[in-house]
Amino acid sequence: MPQVKVFITLKPTLLDAQGRVIENALGALGYDNVKQVRMGKYIEMEVQGDTPRVEREVREMCDRLLANPVIEDYRFEVVE
Repeated sequence: MPQVKVFITLKPTLLDAQGRVIENALGALGYDNVKQVRMGKYIEMEVQGDTPRVEREVREMCDRLLANPVIEDYRFEVVE
């Protein structure tokens, strides 16, 4: 059964407040070489079906529920 890995991030034009907090905290811990931290979501799932069907259904899932297309981008990988 194919395993799907979904990566969801804020659109690059939007301020990532969580990423900024993490970047500042890492700097306070002495990791001042870390810049441009972006926070996102990662989802794993198994989806039954052939690869074209799985890709189509995962795209629908992302568009309808998993990602907010107004503020987020997504990409996914299907691993057989």
